[in-house]
Amino acid sequence: MNNPMTLRVPQFLKRRFSRRHLPLLLVAPCVAWLLIFFILPILQLLRQSWSRPLTRFGLETSLIASPENYSDAISLAAPLFLRSVSIAGLATAIGLLIGFPLAWWIVRRGGRWKPLLTGLVMTPFFFSYLVRTIAWTTLLADSGPLMQIIRFLSLGHFLSSMGFLQDGRLLNTTTALIAGLTYNYLPFLVLPIIASLGTIDPTLLEAAADLGAKTPRIFIKVVFPLALPGLISGSLLTFIPAMGDVVNSQYLGGVNDRMIGNLIADLVLIQQRFSTAAAISMLLLLMIGLSLLIYSRKYGKTGLGGA
Repeated sequence: MNNPMTLRVPQFLKRRFSRRHLPLLLVAPCVAWLLIFFILPILQLLRQSWSRPLTRFGLETSLIASPENYSDAISLAAPLFLRSVSIAGLATAIGLLIGFPLAWWIVRRGGRWKPLLTGLVMTPFFFSYLVRTIAWTTLLADSGPLMQIIRFLSLGHFLSSMGFLQDGRLLNTTTALIAGLTYNYLPFLVLPIIASLGTIDPTLLEAAADLGAKTPRIFIKVVFPLALPGLISGSLLTFIPAMGDVVNSQYLGGVNDRMIGNLIADLVLIQQRFSTAAAISMLLLLMIGLSLLIYSRKYGKTGLGGA
């Protein structure tokens, strides 16, 4: 006897929503989210980059069949492009030097503490990005702990000659900017490397050692090729947002450390040249898209972390 409280699905609904439609129903909210908050804003940004404002301070625009916004964007962004690439590249390289040994130690020596240690890598994200960056201004200030250590060890002249200090200061320098970028984006670099290293079978390392390979050769021939997808994905996750960062260059960098993100913020918030800012943003999106396309064609089968 059927339970009278059992919900009966009408036959026409059963015919309309068969099992093959179930995956579509499950993915529909994600597609709607991407459409509303990702695709549509990019399309609006693309339209804005090919538009001209009707008034000086108004938001109404008209489409133009001229790339004048892009020519202005290239002339404005060109001086800052190489600087942004070099600073973001240095932050990514330093992050690799720190993050790879950390990820290797967590994977190989973490044991049952590996989930906890991986979670500790994410602890900075429990605090606001802005708060973390402003906290660095306290650490790097003229009266901060790092400068006190430098003065105590009498390293000021040496670090100034090496270019790490400017006018005897650590704050508002390129060094402080790179340090802030490295710290803030390090988790994005470490996590893909952990995922990639976690897929390496330890017996491969033992077999290489049994065949007489030394540690450097094992790293070059076994570990590095297998970890390369995670290294590349982590580098992209670090380099791309670091290149467009605004906060670190504003609070930690100096007068000559403006990056492309600062230029876009200045065009939008101060000069109100929305179309030029949109054109610069579209050029950055194009560069990012090409980078991801190259990565996906070469390493797409191995996944984000090499799994």
